[in-house]
Amino acid sequence: MFDVPKMDCPSEENLIRTAFASLGEALTFEFDIPNRRVRVYHPGIGEEIERTMVSVGLGASLISIESVDREATHAARETAISDELREARVLRWLLGINAVMFVLELSVGIIAQSTGLIADSLDMFADAAVYGVSLYVVGKAAKLKLKAAHFSGWLQVTLALGVLLEVGRRFLYGGEPASILMMSLGAVALIANIACLLLIFKSRDQGAHMKASWIFSANDVLANVGVIAAGVLVAVTNSQIPDLVIGTIIGLVVLNGARRILLLK
Repeated sequence: MFDVPKMDCPSEENLIRTAFASLGEALTFEFDIPNRRVRVYHPGIGEEIERTMVSVGLGASLISIESVDREATHAARETAISDELREARVLRWLLGINAVMFVLELSVGIIAQSTGLIADSLDMFADAAVYGVSLYVVGKAAKLKLKAAHFSGWLQVTLALGVLLEVGRRFLYGGEPASILMMSLGAVALIANIACLLLIFKSRDQGAHMKASWIFSANDVLANVGVIAAGVLVAVTNSQIPDLVIGTIIGLVVLNGARRILLLK
């Protein structure tokens, strides 16, 4: 069992799963996101497991090593398969909601000249990418898992850099964010993420992805509130600075997540 201090959302869980993809399909994971712990069932390759876990860069440290019989390992694998099937149904809904909101927020963000909305759409894309990759790699070969994760990472890098460049351009040349559109779409995104929380609510303690997705969507609610607050400040101060600040913060957060994905080998 490992203690993983920096594991608090699906992207970190996906990083860990992808890092172990090259070791084959003989591994079974039990993720305890709230307590930031991971149990790995493996066929006697403890040193390699520990080395790979540490290489992910989430501050993982080995807590204990326990021997289990084949029946316990088989039971854990069967439970994991059952959980994956149940979780996949909810993850498809989460993927759909986040994908639709990405397109909507990006389109309106461009029209409203709001880097906050554009960056929040990027956050929606990052969520959709995590859910999409998690669903796509089920049953796939190890190399394909890694390629899919890297593809997601490069898309996030491209969009994050685009947002940061747009922040810089508007800081230098000015802009007039439409505060009403910012607050309106921020509210729609907030409702979408609350819908995600309701979808996860009943099963949030039943599976690894459900626990992680609950935390991830809860964090997204904070980003939505930030966009709404920025819209209010833009209206009150008649300045684009609040919009640029929230756009920069969200862009940097997504860029850091993409960096972690691309460091996987």
